[in-house]
Amino acid sequence: MNIVLLGAPGAGKGTQAAKLVEKYHMAHISTGDILRAAVKNQTELGLEAKKYMDAGDLVPDELVIGLVKERLQDEDTQAGFILDGFPRTSMQAVALDSELAELNRPLDAAVLVDVDKEVIIKRLTSRRMCRDCGYIGTDKDTVCPKCGGEMYQRDDDNEATVRNRLDVYESSTAPLIDYYRGCDLLVTIDGDQDPEVVFDEIQKALHLA
Repeated sequence: MNIVLLGAPGAGKGTQAAKLVEKYHMAHISTGDILRAAVKNQTELGLEAKKYMDAGDLVPDELVIGLVKERLQDEDTQAGFILDGFPRTSMQAVALDSELAELNRPLDAAVLVDVDKEVIIKRLTSRRMCRDCGYIGTDKDTVCPKCGGEMYQRDDDNEATVRNRLDVYESSTAPLIDYYRGCDLLVTIDGDQDPEVVFDEIQKALHLA
């Protein structure tokens, strides 16, 4: 099973990816992780990507796709993979499809974990982090339940920042969602439910359960 996982920041994508990996041993391919690993291992593509990263520029699509293609050669991807954080645009999706066709490993589905914008804003703005141990809780936690440390709101969890992140996500991802809908690959799951219920629905939609 080869899938792309879509969803706004705070939609619970990471939780669902972890559940799929644990139960079905699919490889979780996060472009951020791939880039960091390629740079650390000083691969040819990693060194090329590092030039852009050091200059604060976006790594070009063809380089990212090259890194994804390289990662798909690893043995742990044979049981299937979850692409997380890529593609971000319909142009990237088209390029990815052509590379996957060459490898004879097409996508089975694009799973959208869909949560109402206002629900996400409430979720993210209520997040609090412990200054001492990094525990992530909610605004109900006056002190850290793990170590008793002070809980605070991170700058990127304030409402203005969250709204801006969601606006950027919506404008770049809307055409991508339309693209996968047009390819008859889009599976939309209501993410505003208990994570276990969301997971059950994903499994049913993908005919895994």
